[in-house]
Amino acid sequence: MSSDAPIGVFDSGVGGLTVAREIMRQLPEERMVYFGDTARLPYGSKSRDTITRFVRQIIAFLKTRQVKAIVFACNTASAYALDTIEKEIDLPIIGVVRPGARTAVKATKNKKIGVIATDATINSGLYTEFIQAIDPEIQVYSKACPLFVPLVEEGLTHDFVTEEIARRYLSRFKEDEIDTLILGCTHYPLLRSLIGRLMGNEVRLVNPAYETAIALREMLADKGIAAWPGTIAEGHHEFFVSDGAEKFRVFANSIMPQTIPETKVINIEKF
Repeated sequence: MSSDAPIGVFDSGVGGLTVAREIMRQLPEERMVYFGDTARLPYGSKSRDTITRFVRQIIAFLKTRQVKAIVFACNTASAYALDTIEKEIDLPIIGVVRPGARTAVKATKNKKIGVIATDATINSGLYTEFIQAIDPEIQVYSKACPLFVPLVEEGLTHDFVTEEIARRYLSRFKEDEIDTLILGCTHYPLLRSLIGRLMGNEVRLVNPAYETAIALREMLADKGIAAWPGTIAEGHHEFFVSDGAEKFRVFANSIMPQTIPETKVINIEKF
């Protein structure tokens, strides 16, 4: 695989842009092809079989763009489909769950970690499994926060309704006395300031999007397919969605470090 080939990144919608944003910041020399499955979101309420079928279609599309590696920029897809897909393709792939879990284990002092995520990610138990595989003494407290995704998708990150819902979701962690909280859905970093304010300075927030970008850099170097350092890939990224291209582009340009001039719609069901 050529080192100048792009990286494929996908998510159910705009949440994975937090991962794409960190890749742009941490790996500025890498080109990227991003796909947001906006026609079929949210993934968090769907079954393992359905999510796995969706992921197979997305990977088939990304392969047509000659990608050299694939990032599952979606906690639900990482939890439900990554292990299966890893056995089916010959491209290096990376998800967002493992990097976030590793960082949380390093961060916690009192061995009490909280996880907020979609129903599917929480029900998979994958964060707890990875964390306790590293340190069985750590207690993991999980909470599904399904309303965060549509609120972020609608751009209501600073709305009083979002704050009230967040307050209700997060109140239980005060009793659990966690000192570390994993933002276990790629939408949630867009609520980081709100969550941080409600949890207080004594709780460390772990952003798996950032940790995934760092882990991706290490993986590309290990595989010998990292882009040449010193090159800049700005302006050479591609963005695709399954629906609502203009809405996606406007939202993306509100959070991304580089302007996205165009977003293309593809019929993902063809793949």
